[in-house]
Amino acid sequence: MWRSYLNFNMSYEATIGLEIHAELLTKTKMFCSCLNEPDEKQPNKNICPICLGHPGTLPVINVEAVKKVLKVGLALNSEILPYSKFDRKNYFYPDLPKGYQISQYDNPLCLGGKLKLFLSDEENESQKEIEITRVHLEEDTARLVHPPDGKSTLIDFNRGGVPLMELVTEPVIHNGVEARLFCQGLQILLKDLNISEAEMEKGQMRCEVNISLKPIGQKELGTKVEIKNLNSFKAVEKAIDYEIKRQTELLDKGEKVIQETRGWDPIKEITYSQRIKEEAQDYRYFPEPDLPPLKVYELFDFEELKKEFKELPWLKKERIMKEYDLNSKEANILLKDLQALEILEETIKILKDENLDIKKATNLAKNYLLTDILGIKEKEKLTYEEIKITPLNFSKIITNIVQGKISSRVAKDILLEIIKTGQDPEKIIKERNLETISDANLINSIIEEIIKNNSKAVEDYKNGKETAIQFLVGQAMAKLKGAADPKILEKLFREKLNNTNL
Repeated sequence: MWRSYLNFNMSYEATIGLEIHAELLTKTKMFCSCLNEPDEKQPNKNICPICLGHPGTLPVINVEAVKKVLKVGLALNSEILPYSKFDRKNYFYPDLPKGYQISQYDNPLCLGGKLKLFLSDEENESQKEIEITRVHLEEDTARLVHPPDGKSTLIDFNRGGVPLMELVTEPVIHNGVEARLFCQGLQILLKDLNISEAEMEKGQMRCEVNISLKPIGQKELGTKVEIKNLNSFKAVEKAIDYEIKRQTELLDKGEKVIQETRGWDPIKEITYSQRIKEEAQDYRYFPEPDLPPLKVYELFDFEELKKEFKELPWLKKERIMKEYDLNSKEANILLKDLQALEILEETIKILKDENLDIKKATNLAKNYLLTDILGIKEKEKLTYEEIKITPLNFSKIITNIVQGKISSRVAKDILLEIIKTGQDPEKIIKERNLETISDANLINSIIEEIIKNNSKAVEDYKNGKETAIQFLVGQAMAKLKGAADPKILEKLFREKLNNTNL
């Protein structure tokens, strides 16, 4: 079930917890009025004395950031604490101008909660719930830039002070697949709730893994190792799988696992040692004296916050699987691509107003979307801004197929053209005479012509070579410019060839 995990020594059990950071979608930074634009190209443009930690400056809490973290907690069924506060996390690093980070320690906004691994295609996996320890709020650090000459390090404070949500799971994950599914599911939730863009490759969502191994049956956990700043779902899974393998080999040789922080090399696909791991006491947490405590229940109406939820992604998956007869894999594709799902749902709404076999129309719409439209998008590397097809035009193609006016071959050709041009499909069909030809005499005459001009293919068919019939159908489709049903053509060819002495 767990692919590479099965290759490891099964006398050990991995215990894994995740720490996930996500940059929040707010207009301004966490404690000042500077714009929250971490992608700003001009270094140190969106900064102020508060961002830079100048003496005498005072932070002010961004209420919108607090609201977004509370929404995450509500969606995950966390306990929302009535009293919350900010704390100073003290450590020295060049990207931290104050010498401390404003974070939360013993009174976070949200405690507990669960997230189901709803993106799994396996029924037993998709029902597993990963327990969450806490969800809290802090400020992001600045960004270090290392010039190619290797002689200096530059600091860009545009990202410094950006609101950052941190979610910590319980150590209940046991392999790389579970960790990946959790991260992917959380990303979809954050996007659906408009909490964060959560693109890992852009650093908007970052994952750290805490992992230890212990002999199966042993209660005491093994030595914990942290893997920092994994920036893709693939990296999360592969880093965990590698670290399980590395620690297994150490334990098998009677060696000790060192408690440390390790990095991930995506080229070599290995972890490497960075530094000895700090303990919580090393950060010297204490309450932030410049910020008041939050009386959360007095500041926010939770029922109003819940009204802002559109549809939680695990419930959306259940609904679209039922409504559109999707399997789990198909539903997952659409959950990860909400614009594709919107095209499908809007198309089906239009089709329901037509006098059609709606079940057949729905199946055709989902199949053409998943296979053709998304296939063309990926192959041509198109963005949705470049894709010109609309639900209305897409529905016209589906309607013409269901009504038998065009063949599947014609539909595919029109789809490709409309994706690039946005033209009206009915206009294309009319101008190019692409409606399915139903003239029996014309079709029979073309079949006889194809048989007469392709004696070798006819002989191959007679000798039991089934692919020959497809060649003959293809010749007829080309002659008819795709304006025929290939299944009907195949049937007619077989009848003609089976009842003749040719």
